[in-house]
Amino acid sequence: MSLQERNATEKVLDARERYVAAGVSTPPLVVARAEGARIEDVDGNTYIDFAGGLGCQNTGHGLPAVVSAIHEQADRYLHQCFMVGMYEPYVEVCRRLAELSPCRGEQQKSILLNSGAEAVENAVKIARAATGRPAVVVFDRAFHGRTLLTMTMTSKVVPYKRGFGPFAPEVYRAPAPYPYRGVTTDDAIHELEVLFKADVDPQSVACVVLEPVQGEGGFVDMPLDFPPRLQELCQRYGILYVDDEVQAGVGRTGPVWAIEHYGVEPDLLVSGKSLGGGLPLAGVTGRAEIVDAVPAGGLGGTFGGNPLACAAALAVLDEVSSEGFRRRADEIGERLRVGLEAIRERVDFVGEVRGIGPMLALELVEDRGTKTPASALASATTAAARERGLILLSCGLYGNVIRILVPLVVSDEDLDRGLELLEEALVDAGTRAT
Repeated sequence: MSLQERNATEKVLDARERYVAAGVSTPPLVVARAEGARIEDVDGNTYIDFAGGLGCQNTGHGLPAVVSAIHEQADRYLHQCFMVGMYEPYVEVCRRLAELSPCRGEQQKSILLNSGAEAVENAVKIARAATGRPAVVVFDRAFHGRTLLTMTMTSKVVPYKRGFGPFAPEVYRAPAPYPYRGVTTDDAIHELEVLFKADVDPQSVACVVLEPVQGEGGFVDMPLDFPPRLQELCQRYGILYVDDEVQAGVGRTGPVWAIEHYGVEPDLLVSGKSLGGGLPLAGVTGRAEIVDAVPAGGLGGTFGGNPLACAAALAVLDEVSSEGFRRRADEIGERLRVGLEAIRERVDFVGEVRGIGPMLALELVEDRGTKTPASALASATTAAARERGLILLSCGLYGNVIRILVPLVVSDEDLDRGLELLEEALVDAGTRAT
């Protein structure tokens, strides 16, 4: 390998330092190619990908059906703006979302946006228009985006909120269940009722917004009884239930939508990340009378539902709704769970394995008795893993959770090797810490 080739990463890192905003956090990885569940950097090093573009590659890097659909659409037109000229790919994605929707009601409609944050914000707009109420209830450890409203709804100060206030009004927060930390469904429901007595009249609440598996918050999956009881509470007060599946949806937990594990039919569903197969696309789906509460012109955006992203999404939705995909996702989930539980048995500072299906995580603690978050160990683990050829992400309020977002096309060989590298990285991080 030539000196020029060996220094390819350093050259990009130097240019990044000079030209890219410091506020964008980046690891020292410069990608050249990606396929399936593997990434190659500009220096020719290969990595097993347990991050999936931060949950955007559930169907794998470069799924052939997605790539083919993008090429075919690119030969027709790249952009029209749906508010200037309608096009079939947008309508077809809305049709498929309606067919796959877990929401209440026979007739479903959708709006397509660019990002998860934009979709969450539009879900709140729709809920406010449909109910005539201003308030929004969210939960501890929630992550809903980085716009003013969704940043307010997000429950983590650093790095998402510090220095960016003042925040949006009429956003209220309640505890969510966190069994590992002793917060039960009963506790969460009780505190929500206290919130309605102490801080906000439930008759002024337009919606509650909940991730069935909290993503950035630490992959905390809701207990099976919490979404049904939350929905019951919402219905008592005429509050809309918004299911945020930006990270947990599009096959991430096995079924197309994570809420399917709970037998709950939300009023609105927010999708994103993997929906576009690697292109920016998100959506809000719900029954027609709710979505249509907003008059013409009240919803939209120049690039929302871009034709290329819609073409990709049609291929993605076909894939994640197939029996073969679900079967393989379940297999991966079982294999991951067994492997992670075995790691927990061998590594003392792994406090818990949690999640649903193949959306799993390890919470790292300094001591299993005190459960003190081991943030530094998580950071050291992701760095040590990258040195070994494994891409990992951390998350959680304290940054002490290692999350698994491996593309669900990974081979058994790469999955098992990835688990081996993960354990090596954990042991390395623990050794360095002592």
